Amino acid sequence: STQTQKRRYDARVPDEPLPPTPPPVRCSKREFPPYRFMPGKAPHPRRHPQGHSYGKPEVPPPRYDPKDWKSNGEYLYGIDLFNHAFWWDCHESLEGLWHLTGHKGREALFLQGIIQVAAANIQRFLEKRDGARRLAHEGMKKLIEVRQKEFMGLHIGLFLRQVHDYHIDEDRAEPPLIEL
Repeated sequence: STQTQKRRYDARVPDEPLPPTPPPVRCSKREFPPYRFMPGKAPHPRRHPQGHSYGKPEVPPPRYDPKDWKSNGEYLYGIDLFNHAFWWDCHESLEGLWHLTGHKGREALFLQGIIQVAAANIQRFLEKRDGARRLAHEGMKKLIEVRQKEFMGLHIGLFLRQVHDYHIDEDRAEPPLIEL
């Protein structure tokens, strides 16, 4: 029951992260989910009957050329989700695009790197610092392997610095943002 589930929540940690203030500029017009899913804090979006996407069919995104990232609605929505602290939903959105790559090449490395950083952000929010650092390292390695200064609108070096400062050195108070 929902009451039983609520009792398991950790009162020391808010149920979901807050978006940055001021909020980043949106890349898409698509509506955000009604809540930011954090494991153990809210109903699972797909598996729980009260989840925001429960019973909705998963529609794979159309194939696209990474050079046309500005017209890729799913990618832009994934970036919005990341920047507004909907990290689980960002992971889901970008994972669909990652599967389209066949898990090979620069585009696959890039998307998987962002997905792993989103997962690191979740772990950090849940106060699981070791898991957050491990995932951040994995994501950073993938982004470095892209071997380009900029890819799909992201200046990789600047983003890597933010990820490092937030997850590794813990000098940065706010999670990294993807600025296109």
